[in-house]
Parts: sequence; C-alpha cells; structure tokens
Amino acid sequence: MYNFQNKVVLITGAAGGIGQAMAKKFAQGKAKLALNDIPQAEEGLKSLVEELKKIGVQAKYFLADISKYEEVEKMMEGIKKEFGRLDVLVNNAGNIADRTLAKMTREEWQKVIDVNLTGVFNCSRLALPLLIPNQGKIISISSIVGERGNFGQTNYAAAKAGILGFTKSLAKELGRFGVRVNAICPGLIETRMMEGMPEQIKEMVKRLTSLGRFGKPEEVANVTTFLASDESSFITGAIINIDGGLSI
Repeated sequence: MYNFQNKVVLITGAAGGIGQAMAKKFAQGKAKLALNDIPQAEEGLKSLVEELKKIGVQAKYFLADISKYEEVEKMMEGIKKEFGRLDVLVNNAGNIADRTLAKMTREEWQKVIDVNLTGVFNCSRLALPLLIPNQGKIISISSIVGERGNFGQTNYAAAKAGILGFTKSLAKELGRFGVRVNAICPGLIETRMMEGMPEQIKEMVKRLTSLGRFGKPEEVANVTTFLASDESSFITGAIINIDGGLSI
C-alpha cells in the first residue's frame, strides 16, 4: 500500500460506493481524510467516519453541495481549520438524470452539468491555495460515457467529456508548481447507481466488456490511490480507463 502518512485527502461524494472504497483505501495508507457529500447523505458519512476512527484514522465529514461555490468555499475553510493543509483532491461526486434530449427538461440538463462539471471547477479552483504549496494532486472521476457518448445521457456525457478537457488544460497550468492533474474513466461499476438499470441492458454491457463482468468500487479506488501516490510522479494530464475493455 502507498504511504499517505500526514497527507490530507478530500474526497467528494464520499458516502457512495466508489467514494467509500476510496476512503478506505487511502485509510490503509494512513491518510487523514476530509469526506464530503450532500446533507441527505449525512448518515452514510457519519458511519464511515466512525468506522475509520476505529482503525485510528483521522477523519472528518463536511456537508456541502459542490455545485454551489459558496458552500465549497466554506468547506475548504473548514478543511484548512481542521487539518491545516490539503494534499489530494478527488473529484468523485456525481449525479444522473437520464432522458433523451427531446424529452429532457432544462432543469435536468442544468442539475447534471452543475454537479458533474461545475462542481469539479468549484472544488478544484477553491482547493488551489491549499494544494499548490504541497505540490498536491487532483484526480477527477469522469466516465467512458464522456469519451463515447450514451443514449439518453447527453447531459451526463457532456459533463464528463468536459472533465477530460478540464483535466488536460489544468495539468498544463499547474505543472510548473509540481501539481499533477489526472482523470479516471470508469465503465460500469457495481454501485447503487446501476441498481435501477434494466437487466437486459446490464447483460448487453457485460457481453460488450472484454473481461465479461462489471467493475468493483475497489478497482477504481486502487487506481485513484496510485495516481495520488509518489509512484505516479511523472503522470499528469492522463485519462485512465477502468472499464474491463468496454471502450476497445
């Protein structure tokens, strides 16, 4: 396991399956954890923090809607007060509102763009004063949908594609400070988000995946911790697919 002793890691959307897996993986490396999600997910965050504290990990949760600049600003102030620093930002929070464009409302479009793309801007922009002094890392969770598109997901695909351009551009801007910026594109991962997916669609995706199965949250967490570690010290502006071969 990579060593994150005395490093502070902020994970957005930490109450969900992938976010929780990331938190536990960073905890194995002795990181200090700032865990974010929306107020509706407070119980999940609370139980995760309690679980981490039992194994001796310093962790605190911060409730904030990342689509709202002022709430993220307040969260960053809280992280600075609690931990005094920030070394890794994982932009993991996301949402969906699937519908064909002909039927999509303005609200459904905006809600997905606001969380998945504007949220990445808000967190990354406001984290810079904390990350730059520590030659920090920014890792954003995009999706293979951002590369390939998907029926009924123009809003989600647009937001996730935006993260890829954002990542490459920001990597160019921050390289001079030693800050590395990368993105991950998961395929279909076994989380609560895929529970409502029709079985025939799941089976079709599985058939199209070279490895013949869905991914696990821990497999995304493994790559996230690698990108946050010194073992990946010459990787920046990269887009890494974790999709079992679905995109080939």
